[in-house]
Amino acid sequence: MARKLVFAVNGERFELAQVDPSTTLLEFLRTQTRFRGPKLGCGEGGCGACVVLLSTYHPVNGQVKEFSISSCLTLLCSINFCSVTTSEGLGNSEDGFHPIHERFAGFHASQCGFCTPGMCMSLFSALTNADKTSRPEPPGGFSKITKTEAEKAIAGNLCRCTGYRSIVDVCKSFAANVDLEDLGLNTFWKKGNKDATVCRLPRHGHKRICTFPEFLKSEIKSSMDILDNFKNMGLPECQWYRPTSIEELYELLNSDAFLESHVKLVVGNTGSGVYKENDLYDKYIDLKGIPELSVIRRDSGGVSFGAAVTISMAIEVLKQKNESELHSNERLVFSKIADHMDKVATPFIRNMASLGGNLIMAQRSQFASDVATILLAAGSTICLQTASERLVLPLEEFLQRPPCDDRTVLINIHIPFSTSVMESSSGAKGCIDSEPTKEANILFETYRAAPRPLGNAIAYVNSAFLAHVTSYNISGDLVIHNIHLAFGAYGSEHAVRARKVENFLVGKSVTASVLLGAIKLLKETIIPNEHTPHSRYRSSLAIAFLFKFFQPLLKDLSVPEKNVQMSVSSAAATIENSNGCISGFADDLPRRASNVKQLDQANNPDLILSSEQMVEFCKDYHPVGDPIKKTGVELQASGEAIYVDDIPSPKYCLYGAFVNSTRPLAHIKGIKFKSTSSSQKAFTFIGADDIPKGGQNVGLSCQYGTESLFAHSLTECAGQPLGIVIAETQRQANMAAKQADVQYCTENLEPPILSVEDAVRRSSFFKVPPFLCPQKVGDLSKGMAEADHKILSAEVKLGSQYYFYMETQTALAIPDEDNCILVYTSTQCPEIAQGTIAKCLGIPAHNVRVITRRVGGGFGGKGPRSVPVATACALAAFRLRRPVRMYLDRKTDMIMTGGRHPMHINYSVGFKADGKITALHVDILVNAGITADVSIIIPCNMVSALKKYNWGALSFDIRLCKTNFSTKSAMRGPGEVQGTFIAESVIEHVASFLSIDVNSVRKKNLHTYDSLMLYYEGSTGDAPEYTLPTMIDELASSASYFDRLEIIRHFNSCNKWRKRGISLVPVVYQVVLRPTPGKVSILTDGSIVVEVGGIEIGQGLWTKVKQMTAFALGQLWVDGSQNLLDRVRIIQADTLSLVQGGLTAGSTTSEASCEAVRLSCNVLVDRLKSLKQSLEDKTGSISWDTLIFQANMQSVNLSESTYWVPEDASISYLNFGAAISEVEVDVLTGATIILRTDLVYDCGQSLNPAVDLGQIEGAFVQGIGFFMCEEYLENSDGLVISDGTWTYKIPTIDTIPRQFNVKLLNSGHHEKRVLSSKASGEPPLVLASSIHSATREAIIAARMEFSSPTGSDSSSSFRLEVPATMPVVKELCGLDNVEKYLKNLVSSHQVKA
Repeated sequence: MARKLVFAVNGERFELAQVDPSTTLLEFLRTQTRFRGPKLGCGEGGCGACVVLLSTYHPVNGQVKEFSISSCLTLLCSINFCSVTTSEGLGNSEDGFHPIHERFAGFHASQCGFCTPGMCMSLFSALTNADKTSRPEPPGGFSKITKTEAEKAIAGNLCRCTGYRSIVDVCKSFAANVDLEDLGLNTFWKKGNKDATVCRLPRHGHKRICTFPEFLKSEIKSSMDILDNFKNMGLPECQWYRPTSIEELYELLNSDAFLESHVKLVVGNTGSGVYKENDLYDKYIDLKGIPELSVIRRDSGGVSFGAAVTISMAIEVLKQKNESELHSNERLVFSKIADHMDKVATPFIRNMASLGGNLIMAQRSQFASDVATILLAAGSTICLQTASERLVLPLEEFLQRPPCDDRTVLINIHIPFSTSVMESSSGAKGCIDSEPTKEANILFETYRAAPRPLGNAIAYVNSAFLAHVTSYNISGDLVIHNIHLAFGAYGSEHAVRARKVENFLVGKSVTASVLLGAIKLLKETIIPNEHTPHSRYRSSLAIAFLFKFFQPLLKDLSVPEKNVQMSVSSAAATIENSNGCISGFADDLPRRASNVKQLDQANNPDLILSSEQMVEFCKDYHPVGDPIKKTGVELQASGEAIYVDDIPSPKYCLYGAFVNSTRPLAHIKGIKFKSTSSSQKAFTFIGADDIPKGGQNVGLSCQYGTESLFAHSLTECAGQPLGIVIAETQRQANMAAKQADVQYCTENLEPPILSVEDAVRRSSFFKVPPFLCPQKVGDLSKGMAEADHKILSAEVKLGSQYYFYMETQTALAIPDEDNCILVYTSTQCPEIAQGTIAKCLGIPAHNVRVITRRVGGGFGGKGPRSVPVATACALAAFRLRRPVRMYLDRKTDMIMTGGRHPMHINYSVGFKADGKITALHVDILVNAGITADVSIIIPCNMVSALKKYNWGALSFDIRLCKTNFSTKSAMRGPGEVQGTFIAESVIEHVASFLSIDVNSVRKKNLHTYDSLMLYYEGSTGDAPEYTLPTMIDELASSASYFDRLEIIRHFNSCNKWRKRGISLVPVVYQVVLRPTPGKVSILTDGSIVVEVGGIEIGQGLWTKVKQMTAFALGQLWVDGSQNLLDRVRIIQADTLSLVQGGLTAGSTTSEASCEAVRLSCNVLVDRLKSLKQSLEDKTGSISWDTLIFQANMQSVNLSESTYWVPEDASISYLNFGAAISEVEVDVLTGATIILRTDLVYDCGQSLNPAVDLGQIEGAFVQGIGFFMCEEYLENSDGLVISDGTWTYKIPTIDTIPRQFNVKLLNSGHHEKRVLSSKASGEPPLVLASSIHSATREAIIAARMEFSSPTGSDSSSSFRLEVPATMPVVKELCGLDNVEKYLKNLVSSHQVKA
């Protein structure tokens, strides 16, 4: 009897007889159902865009279990008799939206919207499981979830747009212990009013979601007897097998059909997110059907977990408090193991990933496992089944064995009670048993240092220590009776026990000299393998963790760290020290801090985030200026919003995947494909030879130049496209592309240019047109002559940054009649795509129709870099006369797309003794990559940002270097980000040189209005518009900058291992308006349709245009009686409908589109005004519907388009803002916690304060990524190796400011601006440099703490790299501080003795 796969999706039944066993749940949902809510963001389980709820049913006890999973990794065949719920299943436009959707909308928590359905499902899962607990019932409208749990609900979900603050507010709004008045700007109540009550929120729990349909329960019950009679409960017809015992498993593995097959054993399949599959498997074996692998047993010796038990289930069991069975020591150990496991991966991965799978990866593939390390310290054992025998081994021995073959199965993992572990190895060498002792104590602690505190990141080092310590009555000394020291992830093959250190410590009293000896041995043990990144840092971390563990036990370390009270408003909270360090209070605190709560944020990632938004609303142009919710936001939350990849595939659709070069400069001798299962799935290969006659090998053609679509005979950079593989599915195309074997030859070629220095030596530059060359200011020689001091040839280096939009590059091309083609593409420049495709295919532009509805994040990366993808897709469709679509996997996107421009900067500066700068010269080498793209705008943008200060005289030499790297392009704040950082580096260097406060140097060099006019000629506006000096003073006052500066100094004097810093940074940001089209049409029923050249990429362009349309047409009624907002619809960009759309970039497209629409509306108003007047003369007041009906009857033209061209006098203007950021650095690990940011930004009169607030917060957090955590790494050939979520870390909720306060300054009327508004999309990003500057201040404090008494090393003379990652910060603080400290301590004791 053939078995079928049966499951439910959103209550709908699915039954499948034939399934490719490698099909993921996400692929099925997106290609075989109407549900498009789950998105493909990474394919690694690392972003959360694909999260769905999986529900299982137990027919015996009737329980339904619900948990979030990553659908991009879950194999479809593994969900037999399960139920799946997507965001559409919670609610939708037809059945009504769910309260989660409505709160995301009302709290302005969605911008591009691509990540939002996954966010909704993560939150829904957390709410569902919290409400199942036995906690007391909360007040009506709330969930049982706590604030902390609510925040953590989305800890594994990535968002590149919002900055997370608004999303966190959504989550916390469901928690009964939240103060609703503390939540941010929303549409449910007015900020500051006392009407913030739960009854104003969409009510939680009023609409019960059925996650497991009754029909599926009935089928499961009726199938139980049938299933019991089957030996194998899998789907053999689909090559999916599910044995019910170990014996059955080995019967399968030893059968002839399996011996010659490529077989995969799976539980959760999460390992495929780490180690990508390079070919297809023939057969799959699901181990979850074997009861022995899922059993959990607790006995007198400990707890055993079947290898298929998920990490989440293990956490749940380990956290259970069984008072009758567990000694307090055992509860402590198990609880800490569970807490550490909670930082492994993400909730939706832990819900799928098995303990056994994690350990097998650690043993077989050298995976940097946290689980292996903590279980190793706990003295765990494993049971292993090989083809010939069953073994019970200590975990340590298992890890040391040769890698397991694919026929070896882990059966279970036994975690012993700590008491039995310690007693079993007691009496070790050196142990003293003669003196009477107090009761022995079991101490257990785990540590990890990782880019993200809450997990979702591989640790640089992890460790776990289990110690049996006795206290002697006579001396009071603590003596180590037994100890386990486990270390992992430091660059070794697997986690290890530091046996030499353990043996050294056993029997010894815990003293500084003993610890120093232990550290010496540890350095000989923890030696990272060759080529391990940050190897010295990792070794230092191991020492730091050992010190942290013993610090509370050292009798001669009697002075505790002190938590100095800080003025940080509601962000402050009293929390426990998660690392077990001694905490105390400072004796004397400044009076200003006396009433504020204690902070210990650097040691605990669970502190509740808080925020405050100060917004002034302008009612002059209603509804413009209202903080209305984003257009279509509920559709984004429910998953109904259509992105390019959500468009259903046309009949006979094919799929494409790029084959990319791995060499930077080489002749291409040929491209062959390996003979594999994957290559056999390929349909064809499209390369440069397939370009039609009359067409050109062009992948980008714009005003800045052209570039090839495919490398033909010569590849010029690693990552360059060589062609595309075409297959029947996207997965098959991606897999087939991996089978490409490219033959290269470098004969008669010069070496590639892989540095800007190489480019200079070989004079490889792009020329900047004269009209784009920035102008120097003043006389450099004179300025240098006036200086009291000079700094010459100081160096700054800046790396790249990847866009990390959630939706990767994508396109769908459909051939049409008469040599025409329709292309849907996710782009910021449809017009450029249209022209390039036409040129490539050799057809007129009117034969190419490019449509873009919305973009799932852009940040400049969907500008010119999107065009080659659309062009390649169009070429394939044109040649094959079949629809072709492409959706780049994350790795391909990252190696192809480039990013922000890396730079090498040298500067010389002259300045007075008081810090006033008289002259600055800057030499800048910009790495533009292999083609020009938009790089020629970078010099002008850089200098514009550099001019934020009055340097006296300013000169520069900027060169655009042509190198053999992937092309760099515009990324949010292109050039301005780097220019601002250079300016701040100069200011900090001058302050350091003079040993004066850096803020005083900043203020001294701020522009006066006169100097501002000199530096920004034609862009300054009137004197009252220069709001920056006032903003800085008000910000310093409102954020208590000077008080906090004093408190920080006190804190740093009281705390050796934690240091804080604070910095205030201003921004002057010049923007330029571009010509923009707009078209407004009024239909016969009075509804209004609007087209604009700008693309909706999450920045709220449609929302602002909609408001502007309603305002402009509403002027027909002076009393504002006609509310037209809901009648307006903005439609997708179409290059054959609205021409000259241009490029959506530079922060000004929204206001430019609004102005174009306003002018169109004014024409329509003029046409309708006389008709309205005549009708009112006859009938009195009339409605909009009546007016439009009569206008149609009288043949009034109700459509108008405008091409708005800004006047020369108003084409550019300046934006101002400032930010104060405070950080805390853990000197032992280099971890930086952003305690607080206060930001003020001049928005003029905001067109929509809610939209602008989201743009400001999102830009700032993206800036945190550039300055603090996003490492963009390439190999020696220039190929990007930070190519996925495992290796490239954008900010998450645990890396943003703990307290984030934003004020939108309404600076009043600006005559030359669009309804007095100003840009908000890019300028706030550069203010994140305040965090980098504050980190530098904290590092200075650390260096002063540990500087030598002679003062030979300058504490403030150093360069803090960008990004300032943990290894960078720790190295500057000092890698050997622990040893220095202990040596000094030992020496001082010896002197006293």
